[in-house]
Amino acid sequence: MAIGLWKRSPDRRPLAIAHRGGAALAPENSISAFRTAAAAGVDAIETDVRLTRDGVPVCVHDPDLSRLCGDPRAVSDLDLATLRSLLPSIVTLGDALGASDPLGILLDIKLSHEGQIAQIISDVAQRGAMRRALIGLRSIALIDTTRRLSKDVAILAFLEDPACADAARAAGADWFRLWQGSATPAVSDAVREAGMRVAVMVGQPRSIALPEYPPFPVGQVDQQGLERILAIKPDAILLDDPRMMTRPTVST
Repeated sequence: MAIGLWKRSPDRRPLAIAHRGGAALAPENSISAFRTAAAAGVDAIETDVRLTRDGVPVCVHDPDLSRLCGDPRAVSDLDLATLRSLLPSIVTLGDALGASDPLGILLDIKLSHEGQIAQIISDVAQRGAMRRALIGLRSIALIDTTRRLSKDVAILAFLEDPACADAARAAGADWFRLWQGSATPAVSDAVREAGMRVAVMVGQPRSIALPEYPPFPVGQVDQQGLERILAIKPDAILLDDPRMMTRPTVST
């Protein structure tokens, strides 16, 4: 199902991507969320990747566990066994790749070193998931590094400034993430003219309140906001409740 997903024709309906596995459906980044999102008809699962102290890639959004279970310690300071005792629903990258098959999987990489990125790429390749994986990266340097590591993997630029689109494409990105507040027809067209596909993240950036659209937190959107996004014909939309897109009542 996911073969060729990230290189699809730009004139098709937007892909429905379950943000944090489908955080409105079950605990975020959990196997339960992945399975519920898959049953809802999503095209792809989005999840986050960090490394434990003992070097295991795990799917956790925050750098620490304060929000998830009240423990202030960083994910990178805890081994997998300790993390599992604190957060029983924690998912490893291997678990996520298995549970998401055959859907697409967008990995929001929360890492910054070439060796760490190489490990992730190797894990994805060893599990036969390269053709359905999209690697999300947060700097031009990491995009360039990842493209040098793999000519085949699809890359999404998680950059804050759409003016970086040309640089992201030159470094090797195939997709560019726009926040809902900046997803205008003009900006979307500029990303496409740079040679990339457009993925829109609904909601507000957590650290920056933008006045251009309703103040929903990241991953959340109302029907009116979703219709405005659909009007610019993006290639994908990331949202906590993908049923808003997969229900037959949504127009595209």
